[in-house]
Amino acid sequence: MAPVRTTGAVVAAISVTIALLSLFLYKSKPSSKMLPSKKNPRNGLLGAIGNTPLIRINSLSEATGCEILGKCEFLNPGGSVKDRVAVKIIEEALESGDLAPGGVVTEGSVGSTAISLATVAPAYGCKCHVVIPDDVAIEKSQILEALGATVERVRPVSITHRDHFVNVAKRRASEANEFALKHRKDDANQRGVANGTTEKTNGFQYDEEKQSLFSRNCTGGYFADQFENLASFRAHYEATGPEIWEQTGGNVDAFVAGAGTGGTLAGVSKFLQERNSNIKCFLIDPPGSGLFNKVTRGVMYTREEAEGQRLKNPFDTITEGIGINRITKNFMMAKLDGAFRGTDKEAVEMSRFLMKNDGLFLGSSSAMNCVGAVRAAQSIGPGHTIVTILCDSGMRHLSKFFSADYLSQYGLTPSASGLEFLGVG
Repeated sequence: MAPVRTTGAVVAAISVTIALLSLFLYKSKPSSKMLPSKKNPRNGLLGAIGNTPLIRINSLSEATGCEILGKCEFLNPGGSVKDRVAVKIIEEALESGDLAPGGVVTEGSVGSTAISLATVAPAYGCKCHVVIPDDVAIEKSQILEALGATVERVRPVSITHRDHFVNVAKRRASEANEFALKHRKDDANQRGVANGTTEKTNGFQYDEEKQSLFSRNCTGGYFADQFENLASFRAHYEATGPEIWEQTGGNVDAFVAGAGTGGTLAGVSKFLQERNSNIKCFLIDPPGSGLFNKVTRGVMYTREEAEGQRLKNPFDTITEGIGINRITKNFMMAKLDGAFRGTDKEAVEMSRFLMKNDGLFLGSSSAMNCVGAVRAAQSIGPGHTIVTILCDSGMRHLSKFFSADYLSQYGLTPSASGLEFLGVG
C-alpha cells in the first residue's frame, strides 16, 4: 500500500501547486476596469496639444513602395498643426511682457492659425481678434465666431497694401494698446476705438452701434505676426521635429510639406537634418506661389510673373493655408534639398483617393502634402521612409474644397479611379 500512498501524496502536492498558481495568476491579471494608465492625465486643453500620432498611409505606401507616414496634426484640440504655434506665440509674448492676461491677440490669417489662437487664448486669460480674407471658406469665420473671437472679413489685396488682412491685424493690435492706455488714463464709459467714430477698412465697418472691438477691461493688444514671428519655427524645431525623430526611431529618409508661414517646414527640416544630414527635405508648392521658383531657380518669380506683370492678388489656387509670394523669416530657416509643384486638381483627386482608400478626410493643404509625399517617393525611389504633415481635416473645407458645385466652376471635379493623376499605375 506504500506506493499507493506515495502516489497520492504526489498527486495532492501537484494539485495544491496548480491551485496556488491559478490563484496567483488570477490575482495578477489586471482587471479591465482597473488597468493602470500609461501616462498621467494631461493638464487641461494645453496639455493635449502635440504628441500626435504618426500613421502609415497604407494606400500611398503600397502604391509607391515607400513607407509614407503622416503626422496627424488634425487631432490637436483646435483641429490643426497651428495649435502648436498658437501656444508658442502666446507663451513667449506673456513671458516677454508684450502680452498680459486680459489682452487681445490679433492676427491676419486664412483660418487655421486664427482658429488655434482663438482656441487656446482663453486658457491664458486672453481674447482673440482675427482679420481674414473674405474669399476664405465661410465655415472658418463661423468657427472663429463660435470660439468667441472678433472677426473682420476683408477683401484680398497685395501684402503691400495697407488694408491687406495681415496689415489690418497689426493695426488692430496698436489700436488695442491705445484703447487700453486711454482707459487707464480716463475711466469714462466709452466704447469702440477712436472716440466712437465710424471707420471703414477694406469692406469691414464698425462704429459705436456695433459691438466694441475691444472689451472695456482690455489690457492691451499683441500682434501674433505668424509669418515673421520665429516662435512658429521654434514650435516645430523644439517639438514636432523631435516627435517625428522619436516616432520613426530615426529611420526617416525624407520629409515634405507645403509652406505658408514656413514654420513647420523650417522647424522640422532643420531639426531632422541636424540629426542626420542625409535626410532629404522638400517643399510642395501650390499654384500661384513663388516658393517653388525660389527653391529651384533662386528667383521668386518666373519671367512671366516678373514684377509689373503680376496681379495684385496673384494666388490662383483653392488650396488654403500654404503658398506665398515672399520669403518670411520662418521660411529662411528651412533646410531644403528641392521642391515640387502641385496642382489644385492633384490636391482634389488626392483628397478623394485618401478618403476612399484610407478613410482619411483631409483638408486642402494636407492633401497637397500627400501629393508631395508621392512626388518625393518618385524622386528618391522605393524602399524609403517619407514623412509629411496632415495639417487639418476636411471639416473646414466643406464650402469650397469639398463642394461639388464650387469645384465644377473651375473644372476641378474629381474623376480619377486611382493615382493615375500622379503617374502611378
